[in-house]
Amino acid sequence: MAKTTKNASDITVLGTDAEAFRKAFTDHIHHTLARSKYTVTDHEKFLAVAYAVRDRLVDRWIKTQNTYYEKDVKRVYYLSLEFLIGRTLGNSVLNLDVESAVTEALDEIGMTLEELREQEVDAGLGNGGLGRLAACFLDSMATLELPATGMGIRYEYGMFSQKIVNGEQEEQPDNWLRLPNPWEIARPANAIKVPFYGYVVSWMDENGRLRNRWETKDYVMALPYDTPIPGYKNNTVNNLRLWSAKSADDFGLSYFNNGDYIAAVQDMELSETISKVLYPNDASMNGKELRLKQQYFLCSASLQDIIKRFKKLHNNDWKLFPEKVAIQLNDTHPAISIAEMMRILLDIENLEWDEAWDIVTHTFAYTNHTLMPEALEKWPVSLFEKLLPRHLQIIYEINARFLRMVSMKWPGDNARLARMSLIEEGGCKMVRMAYLSIVGSFAVNGVAALHSDLLKTTLFKDFYELWPEKFNNKTNGVTPRRWVRKANPAMSELITSKIGESWVKDLDDLKKLEKFAKDADFQKKFMEVKKQNKERLAKYLKATQNVDVDTNTFFDVQVKRIHEYKRQLLNILHAIHLYIQVKDGKEIMPRTIMIGGKSAPGYWMAKQIIRLANAVASIIDADPDCKGKLKMVFLENYRVSFAEKIIPAADLSEQISTAGTEASGTGNMKFALNGALTIGTLDGANVEMKEEVGDDNIFIFGLTVEEVTDLLAKGYRPRDFYEHDDDLRRVIDLITSGFFSPDHPETFKHIAEKLLSHDPYMLCADFRSYVDMQKKVADAYQDKKHWAEMAILNVARMGKFSSDRTIKQYAEEIWNAKPCSIKL
Repeated sequence: MAKTTKNASDITVLGTDAEAFRKAFTDHIHHTLARSKYTVTDHEKFLAVAYAVRDRLVDRWIKTQNTYYEKDVKRVYYLSLEFLIGRTLGNSVLNLDVESAVTEALDEIGMTLEELREQEVDAGLGNGGLGRLAACFLDSMATLELPATGMGIRYEYGMFSQKIVNGEQEEQPDNWLRLPNPWEIARPANAIKVPFYGYVVSWMDENGRLRNRWETKDYVMALPYDTPIPGYKNNTVNNLRLWSAKSADDFGLSYFNNGDYIAAVQDMELSETISKVLYPNDASMNGKELRLKQQYFLCSASLQDIIKRFKKLHNNDWKLFPEKVAIQLNDTHPAISIAEMMRILLDIENLEWDEAWDIVTHTFAYTNHTLMPEALEKWPVSLFEKLLPRHLQIIYEINARFLRMVSMKWPGDNARLARMSLIEEGGCKMVRMAYLSIVGSFAVNGVAALHSDLLKTTLFKDFYELWPEKFNNKTNGVTPRRWVRKANPAMSELITSKIGESWVKDLDDLKKLEKFAKDADFQKKFMEVKKQNKERLAKYLKATQNVDVDTNTFFDVQVKRIHEYKRQLLNILHAIHLYIQVKDGKEIMPRTIMIGGKSAPGYWMAKQIIRLANAVASIIDADPDCKGKLKMVFLENYRVSFAEKIIPAADLSEQISTAGTEASGTGNMKFALNGALTIGTLDGANVEMKEEVGDDNIFIFGLTVEEVTDLLAKGYRPRDFYEHDDDLRRVIDLITSGFFSPDHPETFKHIAEKLLSHDPYMLCADFRSYVDMQKKVADAYQDKKHWAEMAILNVARMGKFSSDRTIKQYAEEIWNAKPCSIKL
């Protein structure tokens, strides 16, 4: 029988022993899914286990929310357009500390947890590092017992499912919700109306005060779906609230009765496109409008929800709001929150401007995730005027007051006023969302020390000169629960056998491994784990891509979003260089190069890089001279669950972005934590990783930020490097000749031409340094004992890069949020 107990709040706490799970599993097959042992499918078996685990999370979830309410804690709200949470079953089982009980229960009925985990699809809620960081932060906030809620959009379709067809990326719908999602609970009673379009009515009230009201008949309902986020081995279960768009109008029955069947559903369909797909293509004005709609939909629903919760406890005591609420903007996507909060306080709550602005600027904090000016969001004023007319008024008023303050500090400096204005003048006036985020927030942070310094000296230099106290750094981290304990169970077990399991919650404890770095027995076991992980990945690649990889070769891995600045192309150039060496009869270290990632659907050059990678891989694979020496694989449909198999198997982690372009990176941290050595530039968090692991345990190459700046100032000519480096010339000439596209020789000429004429990310300048460092990598790997020592030291010295440390700094230095323990 399942064991139950009762606590003071009369919440029944379900048992977590093997017998309780076995019975719960059977009950859900029968009562929830209405199946028998003869008709139940494998996916339904997964659902039954997931429901059994969720039941136990719900006990703690309700208790957590009740405790927050009763203790009137300060709450943190993390607003993000992405939460790349991957699969939930394994992480929930781990954090709930029921792994052995669930495994035992499943064993009794002839199943394994690993088999069932493979039945779960990745949640289509994010694209890359921004969303995965948000997911790590949710895990850390719950583990640190911080009262926190994630708020995002429940996309019906994720980014897309990537297929490689004839060497090219083909985007297929990622309909991740086509099967039931056992983790979410719909809250239709908490639906919120979100307005769009319309016009503004202004009048003077009886006190002579200008009042404004946004008039519109266009509303979309935001329906919340809640997902439990458990902390590791504590009773905290926080909430991820995702909003789904539903039509505010009923089905058009009059249209239907008159035979106009399309019109009967058209309005509903248009409303619900808002949460249909992650990142709609915004190349057209319709796409831009939908993208801005998504952002406002998230922000308005979330703020109305936050304010409703606040007022339930504090009525209209608005001076308490910043003491009870902290809102973190994850990049500029939720920046419209600042104008929306002002609208609510001014137009609905009837506060004066100064009081409302004081509340806003003591509530919001902003995290910047990019150094590239072209990546900073800007929206046409005309689009704002059409879609969010009241917000445009408010932004203009914020800007007018802000520029008056700037002009008082720097009288007559009109150039500075133009640079700092929230409105970019020109042919098409634009609203600068990053500037709105800075002006409306009390804290602005970068995500690595180098990134934060560059924000202050380049991108936001004017704002730093005005408000130096606002700017700070919070170097990113990753959760060791998912990225080591779950993704790499064999290595986790080995580490725990030597130093205990405290490291899972306190990653600094990995330092205790340093004394085993030279231990021959530990080195042997460590490298045996690496081999097991390689074999696991090889088996998966054979099953899913029909690709054979030799696990005795060196696994050289680069997996991340495909983008020119991340320089997958430099990696491909090196692969071609190695191929030429093989054809020249030179000995090379046996190596398997793996590249994986998705290109944005409208990013033509990134798609060409994928195409070239697959073409080079095909030529290498077909050449008998390369057998056992060189192989290249493009990893199709890279995603979180795939990363959990790839990262533990890697020998070398490629973090090779042009210095000064990557904000931080978190893949670099995951690889190093799993015993891969890093080849990289002094960019993003690589700089701090080098400081932690030591110069001798990382392979740094290429131009520094300062050298990139100097070279550009002098006039960078990539052809000079081509003409003076025989290896680079042979590689580029081979591409130009059509060797990798014999049926269509012109296919990749444009890539070679761009490298020689423009090369914005300086691949030609860094090629020689990269190739030479890769030779040092190969030489180092020949000494297996020394390589093992370096890999162990990388693991031992990565304690700084836990998201627990990052979140602790956010809580103490920005949010002023305190832990709240949950007692069952």
